[in-house]
Amino acid sequence: MLLVIDVGNTNTVIGVFDKDLQIKTWRIRTEKNRTDDEFYILFKGLFIQAGIKEQNIDRIIISNVVPPVARPFNSFCIKYLKKEPVWVNAKTYKEMPILYDNPSEVGADRIVNAVAAYEKYKTSIIIIDFGTATTFDAVSAKGEYLGGAILPGIMISAEALFSYASKLPRVELLKAPSSVIGKNTDDSIKSGIIHGSAAMVDGMIVHMAKEMETTPKVIATGGLAGLIKDASSTIDFIEPDLTLEGLRLISLKIQA
Repeated sequence: MLLVIDVGNTNTVIGVFDKDLQIKTWRIRTEKNRTDDEFYILFKGLFIQAGIKEQNIDRIIISNVVPPVARPFNSFCIKYLKKEPVWVNAKTYKEMPILYDNPSEVGADRIVNAVAAYEKYKTSIIIIDFGTATTFDAVSAKGEYLGGAILPGIMISAEALFSYASKLPRVELLKAPSSVIGKNTDDSIKSGIIHGSAAMVDGMIVHMAKEMETTPKVIATGGLAGLIKDASSTIDFIEPDLTLEGLRLISLKIQA
């Protein structure tokens, strides 16, 4: 079995694959101060609940954008799972050229998403990941990572609005209002956050596609991908498990 771990700034997503079959996923809060022993207690509980025997884990691969957790995670894997994990970086997957000024600056999650999306669609692609940050990543039709854009995530922007505009109420972002022109404060806020984010996405896609000189497939992932797709005119597909699948593919290529 393969254990894949994607450590993000807000959440850590964990998956277990049996060959190419994803048998279980979990999403936990990223905690920078956990020890290797605490990771073991956490994972042991998850494995027991899912009926997974830890001794059946024979490979581990991790993408991580939170440097403080690297050492305890690595220690946990070696100490308790008896396996040294593969840490994804710009040098891990040599089949995708990274055309960044400094390839080592590209986040592991962005590399993994690019690999997964290109392996599935085999054409020019723009990947949008709606996470703590919203990231755009461009991949050429040849499978080259071209670069992208990074901006504050939707929830970070919303939290800033609620924190600094004290008269505005917090609203739940469950569904985009039917009209862009809000008729009350709640709908006005929802429209601004959801329709405004979708308009930003659509504008970025137009500009990026023009620079790429192609008509790329547009793939969205991350927690708010579905919400924004409903209001967007450019997002083609949603891939909720894109990062985990990318980790599996990279592990498979390394093993081969």
